[in-house]
Parts: sequence; C-alpha cells; structure tokens
Amino acid sequence: MEPASVSYSSLSTIGSGGLVGFMLGLLGGGGSILATPLLLYVVGVAQPHVAIGTGALAVSVNAFANFASHAIKGHVWWRCAVVFSSLGIVGALAGSSLGKAMDGDHLIFLFGILMLVVGILMLKPKKAVAVECRPVDLRMCLATGAVALAAGATSGFFGIGGGFLIVPGLMLATGMPMINAIGTSLLSVGVFGLATALNYASSGLVDWRLAAEFIGGGIIGGTFGMLLATRLSAYKNVLNRLFAVLISMVAGYILYRNAGPFLPK
Repeated sequence: MEPASVSYSSLSTIGSGGLVGFMLGLLGGGGSILATPLLLYVVGVAQPHVAIGTGALAVSVNAFANFASHAIKGHVWWRCAVVFSSLGIVGALAGSSLGKAMDGDHLIFLFGILMLVVGILMLKPKKAVAVECRPVDLRMCLATGAVALAAGATSGFFGIGGGFLIVPGLMLATGMPMINAIGTSLLSVGVFGLATALNYASSGLVDWRLAAEFIGGGIIGGTFGMLLATRLSAYKNVLNRLFAVLISMVAGYILYRNAGPFLPK
C-alpha cells in the first residue's frame, strides 16, 4: 500500500488522464491500455499494483460513460450485455486476485508483452468479419460463457478494459454487428474494471485522490478527442497505426525497465 505521505503532481496526473481520454475520444478505443504506464512512469506511482488498481477504476468510469452514449443510440444488445458481464465478473475477480498475488515487476513485464501484442494487432489491416445472427442455443451460450470468462480474467489480471478481446469475441459467439458488439462490450469493460478496482481497493491498492484527478483529466481530454474525431475521420486508419506504433514503443520501454528478473545472472 502506498504511504499516506506520498504526493503526486496534480498536473502530471490530470495531463496523463487527459491523454488517455483524448486517445479514447479520438480513436474510439485502445487508449485505456496507456493508463498503467502513464501512472507508473509519468505520474510516478512507485508500486505497480497501485498503478493497476487505480488505472482499473479510471478505465471503468470511462467505459460506463461511453456505454451510456451507445445505449442512447440503441447500439446495445441488453440481454447479451447483462449475461456476458455477469459471467465475466467471475473471471475478473479471479484474474485480479491472481494479479495481486504476483510480484509487481513480473506483472508489469507481462503487461508490456500484452501491449506489444495489442500494438502489432492494431498495425495489421482490419478485415471485414462476416457475421450472421445465430440462434440462442446451448452451443452459443457455451461459447459466449467461455469468451466472457477468458476476457474477464485477462481484464482483471492486467487491470485493462479488454475491449480488444470482448468485441471480436461477442461477434464470433453471437453474430452481432460490430457497432453493436462495441456498444455491448462497454458494459462488460466497465463492470470488469470496477470489479478489479474494488478487489485491489480491498487490499489498499487504489489511490482514490489520484484516480479522481486521472478521471477528471480523462473527461476533459475525451471531450477534445471526440470534437477532433469528426474532423479527422478520414485519417482514422493512419491515426490508429500511429497509435499502434506508440503502444509498441511504450511496450518496449516497459520490457526494458522490467526485464531484470528474467535475464540470466
């Protein structure tokens, strides 16, 4: 647990949250994966577990805000959203418990590998996925449950939103269109992040003041990102690839900083 005397710069915290919110507003997703690295290396949080727990809370609040917007537009398949979130929360609690028990440096090293994988996937050209609505039968329910548990566990373990797993998983399991998968996934992202944050908070691993400032910055940054998104919509593929390069560079830095325990002595 962080000592009570630890004080962080509000400017760096709000600025880091603003960057995450800006990227989310501009690109529509992916920015939350930068929350933990920014908290560690820009804000200066000393303990990886505190950065993950605090970041998970910020991810959750942002996801719920975006979910409300999609729900108003009618993009949410409510039954799938509720069932997926209910099952996935089991995975999120199990994953976050495992993450808390792991050495912080080892956990951040694995986080760096995950960021590198996400960056590479974002660099690949997106192909249209042919989907068709499937009947609600045992096979569909089992597939959806398996994806929910896996996505929840990954989200809880790393303290991330996990949308990059949930969206394609929902499409493959249920056959829903991408816009509905994005809107529906956000309830799960919010629930998984909240479950992770509360699990970490139970061990004193969430800095609430820090989270409030980070979230406040995210709201401001997200507003500007959304305003700019319409003007740069024609360049979205370019922006996505530039962001993927940024993620990959941050991943390389994380792996460099935390590779010590894995190198031969």
